[in-house]
Amino acid sequence: MHVRHGLTAIVLGGTIASLAAQSHQVQRLPPVGSHAPVSTYTVKHVYPHDPRAFTQGIEYRDGFLYEGTGLNGESSLRKVELTTGKVLQKAAVPSQYFGEGITTWGETILQLTWQSQIGFIYDRATFKQLRTFPYAGEGWGLTHNASELIMSDGSASLRFLDAKTLAEKRRLLVTDAGIIVRDLNELEWVNGEIYANVWQTNFIARIAPATGHIVGWIDLTGLLSPDEQRGVWPWLRRAGPARLRVPLRQQREVRHLAASRSHRGDRRCRTRGAASQCRGSACRCC
Repeated sequence: MHVRHGLTAIVLGGTIASLAAQSHQVQRLPPVGSHAPVSTYTVKHVYPHDPRAFTQGIEYRDGFLYEGTGLNGESSLRKVELTTGKVLQKAAVPSQYFGEGITTWGETILQLTWQSQIGFIYDRATFKQLRTFPYAGEGWGLTHNASELIMSDGSASLRFLDAKTLAEKRRLLVTDAGIIVRDLNELEWVNGEIYANVWQTNFIARIAPATGHIVGWIDLTGLLSPDEQRGVWPWLRRAGPARLRVPLRQQREVRHLAASRSHRGDRRCRTRGAASQCRGSACRCC
């Protein structure tokens, strides 16, 4: 599923309770010296969403949302009707695992876990777990191009995995104006680029897969009310006409956005809110 025309986004709106505090320096985005264009947005539609879903990864395919949720003891894989928010199908993840990013591949769905260094592969039609696969370090976001899976681990590097063997083939360091951009989170493959939202911020980076250079930014600052503001986390894309949906975790609404044209060198909306969110026994700002 590749986005070909234009850009639209959907965001889940609502509130999350602040559970604990952890010191983490928020990056200035775009970084000083960046010449990458910046896009803004307009809200087009609002859809309902299960506020209990701690959304970690989400993808639109064949008319449905496929959603991976997190938290130990609450993680799941879901098939959701977009217009109603109704959960049509659900598979629970064993309680020792904290579910993370997902992506579809052929007739399967792959799901990462946060710190367990294991991923799950499901049959897309039945949600039956087919097998598992190992990886080193943390699992955050997951997407794919025509031949590879692309994975984030919260660092400034993206991993490219062989789609058949799931062996790591290479890593890509992401930069803008020569400055490393870390905390890469949920991923999507759009028009031959990798889109990554940056944890703790309201920015989505458009990344050139050959070089790792950021070729543009999408700025969602101001989208949420002060109560809703927790930084943009998982989001998704859909095949043409192009759609990007940008959900927050445990939200009551899905907001459908249309992105504006890019403005090179735009430096508006520099203020960001930050709060903490716990994952199992550990916490981090969001």
